Amino acid sequence: MAYFLISVSNKTNLELCIKYGLAGFTNSINGLWTFVEIEEGDYISFLYGARVFNLYRVINKRAFMNAETLAPWPSVTFQMSGKTYYFPFRLYLEPIRKLNEPMVRPEFAYVAENLLLRGGYRKTHFQADQVTFYNVSQMGEIYREKIEALNMNSSQTFIPLLTWDKSKVNIPKVFYFQELILQSLIRHYLSKDSLQRLFLQEIGVKNSINFEPLGEKALPEGHVDILLKEREPEGKCHKIIIEVKTGKVSKNNIKQLKGYLKEMSDECIAGIIIASRFSKPMLEYVRSNDISCFSYSFESLNKNLKYSFEDLLHKLKLTFEGGRVYG
Repeated sequence: MAYFLISVSNKTNLELCIKYGLAGFTNSINGLWTFVEIEEGDYISFLYGARVFNLYRVINKRAFMNAETLAPWPSVTFQMSGKTYYFPFRLYLEPIRKLNEPMVRPEFAYVAENLLLRGGYRKTHFQADQVTFYNVSQMGEIYREKIEALNMNSSQTFIPLLTWDKSKVNIPKVFYFQELILQSLIRHYLSKDSLQRLFLQEIGVKNSINFEPLGEKALPEGHVDILLKEREPEGKCHKIIIEVKTGKVSKNNIKQLKGYLKEMSDECIAGIIIASRFSKPMLEYVRSNDISCFSYSFESLNKNLKYSFEDLLHKLKLTFEGGRVYG
């Protein structure tokens, strides 16, 4: 189970989200990314005007065909690019708590820091840690109002697919595989306790530490792709930072990761880089910098075919390629 704050672009759209108990994401790679990031059973709140609205549980996910004609959100066309955005990717929500809280509360510090360092709401969503979720679960009051049903049963749905062949791209049904999707696949992979334990055993991190995998974490000098953060810290909050690359790794990537390790200080006990492959010289360079490296692959992958996110998650393999062992 994870908890996310979803950015809403304007007050009208926020009111529609609340009215119908829906969240919608655009026909873009960011829209798809948010849709695959959030699972049924996760929790969300809406983020608008530096305030956090309500707590919901995700009870269903659907992608709709011809969504440009579907209520409740109107399509938006940008004059500069001429692109039209609509909302095919949708979450159905069960209201849990009613709240309207300012982001300046210390309980939202984890997400607020991300917002400030990123300069605003340019991201579609922010994953919060479990401490934030526990705090939000005690704010406001139980949600007692009824939401209005929006009947879309006659509308056709589809499963979004991913491809390595650009000629097969057909947005919003088929997207080209990108690093954002790989990051999400790895975060979901590490959300499974058994797989996380095996992953951490490879670098000698003891099993007694229970980590939660969190999406992008902003830092003053950039952002880490995945942060493993101790779920229930006692005295210290152990962290592991993971950088993800779809292709090869460069020396600049390693230098950047070393900078993040230094910035996060002693509580950050490991730095990991995950990429498709490492040359022998690069492996030696990574090891000399006390970084652990894993290669990723997809079992029995045919790059001429198209795959769902769930297909790729089942096929994903992470292989330890060496590096520092942490004890």
